[in-house]
Amino acid sequence: MDEPKFYHEVVKDAKWREAINEEIEALDKTGTWEIVDLPPGMNPIGCKWVYRVKYNSDGSIQRYKVRLVIRGDHQKEGINSIETFALVENMTSVRCFPSIAIAQGWKSHQLDVNNAFLHGYLN
Repeated sequence: MDEPKFYHEVVKDAKWREAINEEIEALDKTGTWEIVDLPPGMNPIGCKWVYRVKYNSDGSIQRYKVRLVIRGDHQKEGINSIETFALVENMTSVRCFPSIAIAQGWKSHQLDVNNAFLHGYLN
């Protein structure tokens, strides 16, 4: 199945609309944003929807995943913002954790996080 690229493609499909609603509810529930006045001299940055189909190991569709992402590629320091910060994992570090767990004999568990935020809390 080809993943859609544009909102007008997914809005016609109930499965994608439900995935969009789940994303909006998750963002709202976690207090991801608040509406404020734009500081003088600053321009807003747009956002876009990103659509992915997640599959089970047998090739069947597990779920439709939708994310609302900021268009950081359009951001210019001093025009849209004063400073930026984007936490990005280093794949060498990510691969290191299982190696340490194996060497130490630690138990490990897989966790699928639906929505994760830098300062979020997991129960």
